[in-house]
Amino acid sequence: MSAITGVAPVAPEAPPPRWLARRALAYHLFRYRRTWRGTVVISIVNPLLFLMAIGLGLGRVVNHPPALHGVSYMAFFAPGLLAAAAMQNGIIEAAFPVSRAAAPGGSYKVAITTPLAASDIMCGHMLFMALRVAMGATAFVAVMLALGAERSALVALAIPGAALTGLAFATPAAAWAATVSPQSVGKLFKWVVMPLYLFSGTFFPVSQLPLALRVLAYITPLWHGVELCRSLSLGTATWGASLGHVIYLTAVTGTGTVLAKRAYRRRLYV
Repeated sequence: MSAITGVAPVAPEAPPPRWLARRALAYHLFRYRRTWRGTVVISIVNPLLFLMAIGLGLGRVVNHPPALHGVSYMAFFAPGLLAAAAMQNGIIEAAFPVSRAAAPGGSYKVAITTPLAASDIMCGHMLFMALRVAMGATAFVAVMLALGAERSALVALAIPGAALTGLAFATPAAAWAATVSPQSVGKLFKWVVMPLYLFSGTFFPVSQLPLALRVLAYITPLWHGVELCRSLSLGTATWGASLGHVIYLTAVTGTGTVLAKRAYRRRLYV
């Protein structure tokens, strides 16, 4: 027909590129199907033991001063630990797995030889990190409800608040972990996780800290996560303060994502 009409046949349009990050996410979900039982301890048993030991145990000998918003220590402590646990889960899901995957012979090095780009590998893994942190936060809030540690129905909103807190640590942790060996990752827990646990309002109000430490606490993502989750759990949240915490945590998460994108590109294309 084309010879008769003199019109060259038109090649069919190429199908639009699909979002390949879902392939990377599917890989992590497939692996998780085989390991999910081991996460029950971290997601449920750990918060239950912490809340019972510190909230119900130590909380019995702690009075209810105005610094605790006039509530029991259990009600004050539980949402703070929720945010701190989300921070820890975010770092656990990002630091060691990313460092191992980016090392020679790791899964990232295999995946980059497929049609997946570095950004696809990063986005797929970060989506899995977000899912894991959200699952941990949901289990933690369920434990809080079972122990009566909440004071408001707004505690349900603490789940996305805690998930955002975890991502504010997971994304920069992933950016850093992609550039170092697995042996170096343990430094995060010694120099980041433990100090933040102690000085970001988890166990006591930061108003009791010296001024210099108080200022440092105010600029940490964990303090914003603790204040957001605590105000929602206690029912003292305001639109202005909550929005400020969300904007800060989102900005840290976005910055970490940009840094991670650059780190992944440099590590996987060499």
